[in-house]
Order: sequence, then structure tokens, then C-alpha cells
Amino acid sequence: MSLLSRADESLVARWWWTVDRWLLVAVIFLLGAGLVLTFGASTPVAERLGLPVFHFAKRQLVFLALGLVLMITVSLASVKMVRRGAIALFALCLVLMVVTLLFGPDYNGATRWVNVAGFTLQPAEFLKPAFAVVSAWLFAGAMDDKSFPGRQIASGLFVLCAGLLILQPDIGQTILLGSVWSIQMILAGLPLLWIGGLLVLGIVTVFLCYLFVPHVTERFDRFLDPSSGDTYQVDTALNAFRAGGLFGRGPGEGAVKKVLPDAHTDYIFAVAGEEFGALVCLIIVGVFAVIVMRGLVRLTEEEDPFIVLAAGGLLSLFGLQAMINIGVNLALLPSKGMTLPFISYGGSSMLALGLSMGMVLALTRKNRFETGPRLHTSTVRGHWA
Repeated sequence: MSLLSRADESLVARWWWTVDRWLLVAVIFLLGAGLVLTFGASTPVAERLGLPVFHFAKRQLVFLALGLVLMITVSLASVKMVRRGAIALFALCLVLMVVTLLFGPDYNGATRWVNVAGFTLQPAEFLKPAFAVVSAWLFAGAMDDKSFPGRQIASGLFVLCAGLLILQPDIGQTILLGSVWSIQMILAGLPLLWIGGLLVLGIVTVFLCYLFVPHVTERFDRFLDPSSGDTYQVDTALNAFRAGGLFGRGPGEGAVKKVLPDAHTDYIFAVAGEEFGALVCLIIVGVFAVIVMRGLVRLTEEEDPFIVLAAGGLLSLFGLQAMINIGVNLALLPSKGMTLPFISYGGSSMLALGLSMGMVLALTRKNRFETGPRLHTSTVRGHWA
């Protein structure tokens, strides 16, 4: 008999037979690809900074292990535990965001990090998945009980989060969070008039940022007119893709990582393009698409609005972040410092992504051994449960 048979009632056995194993394999593939790319891309960066050659690679290995453990642990949770955990994390992140603004160090004109127990943490990375789940809970409550002001509360929380992000300033994360919130509003049955209003509001917000936020103005100007400023990083990334061709120069043979300061973080996709070629880049893009599409397909069979909105929001967050990073590397979007999920170096990013995907795996588990009819988690009685 198999060690984890279907008759086994243990927590691990239930998890194994209910979790989406193909989704799990796809995530593990990205983790492996990220580790390989980080080992290659980070060594020149470490040498330039006078650090041990494998300084960043070893740290990423630790982050990867912690992120994987966090993802598996969270994926064991019930829907109620995911919701409660997200609410607690969201409240903690709001506090940390305020602490960051008041006491965080200033790096290149931005205040986004705070030291917690000797670890440099970026609270915004954890705020995003927590907000997606809390917002889903509020929207689902409003769908079930028309008297419950879920949409209004969710909108107010978004304005609060956006305000804290803009004060850092971090316009890119603000736009990303706003996009996820808008997608959830649409999934929650927002009228077409409101959808049009959200679209107009988004355009106006971006335009105001262009007018009044200097670094946003500079990045948009350089994107629209490359001759208006320094486009060294984008030009170097594009040259890397050209040099890599279809099959790449070979592992460790790339030149872009030796000259780009963010080769192991924001521009690691360009490193992949130069060393492994366009074919491997397409495979990586395909895996991102598989994760998002497979998760969404699983949700088409789901009846609980909270699960649909929460998992849909988390998958949108994951997919949009990947799309933005790849778009910047290919000069299809204005420059924005945003990690490629599970691929780029970064502790806060890796842990937050492990948490996010763990929640997706928990929410999309099927045949959870229920003994009776499954109740929606968004019932009026369960609003605060």
C-alpha cells in the first residue's frame, strides 16, 4: 500500500490527494530556474561590491528554502485559516508600512524597507497578498448580504494602502495593487458604468503621477523618447537578448551580468535570455502562464465567491508582476524595479511569493473530505469568523 494512500486520514495525506500537484510542480520549476539564474547572475555583482563570490547565491538558497517551507505550510491550511491569517497579516503590514515611513532608511529617494530582528524587510511585498485576500472577503460578504458595506470598506482600505505606497514613493506597486483590486471588483459583479469609471480613474492617476512625481516623469519620458535621458540598463538588456539568440551563449558565458547593477534582481530575465536563449525564456513565460491559467481553470468549478475572488486576486497579482518585469526587460513598459516572481533575488519577495502561492494552493484544493454540504465562507454568519 502506498505510504500516502487515499484511505489515509492524516493531514499530509489529505494535502497530497487534494492539492493541485501540477501547479506545485510548475512553481518548483520556477524556484529551480531562479536558483540557477541567481547563482550565475549574482557573482559579478558580489565581486563588484567586494563580497564573497557566492554571497547573494547562498542567501537566495536560504530564502528559497524558507519560501518553499512557507508555501507548503500555508497550503495545508483550511479556507477559514487562510482568511484569518490574511486579516492578521494585513493589520501587521499596515503598522509596518507606517513604521517604515517614520523610521525606515532612505535608499535612492525611497523609503521602502525596515529592519526587523536584523532582517531587512519590505512590508509592501506582504501587504499585496494580504490585501487581495481581505478585499476578496469583503467583496464576497457584500455579494451574499446586500446590506453589508463590503465594497465601500474594501475601497477605503485600498485608498489607505495606495496612500502609504505613494508616500514611500512606490508608484509601480500602487498601480499593481490597484489593478488587482479592480479585477476583484469586476469579478464581484461591478456594473459596467463603474468599470468605465475605474478605467478613467486609473488613467487620470497615472497622468497625475506623470505630472507631479519627478522619477515617474523621467521614466515615462525615457520610455516614449529614449534620446531624452539615460537608457543604459534597457539598452544593455535588449543587447543581451540579441546576443543570446535562440539557444543562448551558454551557462556562465553572458556579459550583461558583468555590467548591469541589477542583473540578479530586476534584469535577471535578460541574463536568462543571453545565457540560455529565447527558447528558455519562452519556456519560463509559458510556465508563468500555466500557473495563472491552471489556477483560473480550477476556479471555474468553484461555487464559493470568497475563494474565487481571493485566489483570482492572488493569481492576478502573480501574473501581472511577472508581466511587468518581463515587459520592462523587453522595453515594452517604462522602467520599474519589480522582481520576477520566484526567479529574481530577494528575501522579502521570495517569502511573500511563497505565502501567496501557498494561499492559492490552499484555496484551490479539491475534494477536501467534507462529510456534509459545503458552506460558503462568505455567509453573513461567517463575516467575522
